[in-house]
Amino acid sequence: MALDDEVLDSELAGDETDDFPALRTLSDLLATGKKRGYVTPGEIQQIIDSQRDEDKQLEEIRESLQKANIRVEETGDDDDEITVSENPEVDFSNEGISVNDTVRLYLREIGLVPLLKGEQEVELAKAMEDGDKAQQELIENDHTLSDAERLALRRRIDRGHQSREHLTTANLRLVVSVAKKYIGRGLSLLDLIQEGNVGLIRAVEKFNYLKGFKFSTYATWWIRQAITRAIADQARTIRIPVHMVETINRMMRTARRLTQENGREPSDEELAQALDLTVEKVRAIRKTSMEPVSLETPVGQEEDSQLGDFLPDEKLEAPSDAASHQMLREQVAQVLDQLTEREKRVLKLRFGLEDGTQRTLEEVGKEFGVTRERIRQIEVKALRKLRHPRFGKKLRDYLE
Repeated sequence: MALDDEVLDSELAGDETDDFPALRTLSDLLATGKKRGYVTPGEIQQIIDSQRDEDKQLEEIRESLQKANIRVEETGDDDDEITVSENPEVDFSNEGISVNDTVRLYLREIGLVPLLKGEQEVELAKAMEDGDKAQQELIENDHTLSDAERLALRRRIDRGHQSREHLTTANLRLVVSVAKKYIGRGLSLLDLIQEGNVGLIRAVEKFNYLKGFKFSTYATWWIRQAITRAIADQARTIRIPVHMVETINRMMRTARRLTQENGREPSDEELAQALDLTVEKVRAIRKTSMEPVSLETPVGQEEDSQLGDFLPDEKLEAPSDAASHQMLREQVAQVLDQLTEREKRVLKLRFGLEDGTQRTLEEVGKEFGVTRERIRQIEVKALRKLRHPRFGKKLRDYLE
């Protein structure tokens, strides 16, 4: 399920400030990057056209940012270059990040693969390219090749596959280094790593060694974009548009900074002043960022109760009111039993005592096959009987 972008945009209309740029085109992105010195992965996702090939657009954006010397960062304080430790043991204990046995085993396995030097990356990329050429040649000329030629091509193809796998596995630690920066955004570390691995595979397929830049720099771009997109699409039960996720993240970062500075959580007014927004817009952002809570959420130390057990259903009557109404219905039925069947039927239809729908004199007359005046006379006679003190006393207590 997705939140309607137009609804969110209407709530936050006019947010086009330095901190909350409304980006629509590559020109907008470049202008923001030149003014601020960097852009964020979320801002890049804002200008992606879902009707076009996403990978092709991301490559165009990456090249444009590179030519303009604009960095890609989460915040202005982040390091653009992701460093990967040479230590084969990937350890998060010093960073306050807890991992389960599955993640720990995975980290241990990828730590056994040595990191690559620049010239090794180039050699692997060349072997991949050669394998792709051999694959194409085998497809086009399979019927005219000799067995020896076919065998030689298949060896080149196998070497290309092995090189692709080597380049990928040797950079799995890079994925972990990027993924850990996104912990606490709604996805587990293992999910972040998995999404980052998808970005790494894209980078391996698209890497062009002839352009002269390091593979790790190129791959970091694709890993970040894959993780950012996954967080926007999967982290919440109700999906929030990518540009709104970026807005929410910036507000949260500002709130943390103000909390550290003031020793307390900031008010909406203080946040609005820090972000150069109106208080109403800050409140709209807060409302949008709220996570839904399941009614089946366990409650209490024993977790033997659920949240839904403590929330009253406002559509249902209170037990005391329900009991009172039931007793009233029974008393009304006893009083009506003092009337004739025709009188009882006329009152039930006129006042909707059976189905809650009140009928007109004319409608009741058609039901009985008599005139509306005759129904009125029957009604007056029946009500006169019910006004007798002997009957009224039974119902008077319910009017108080």
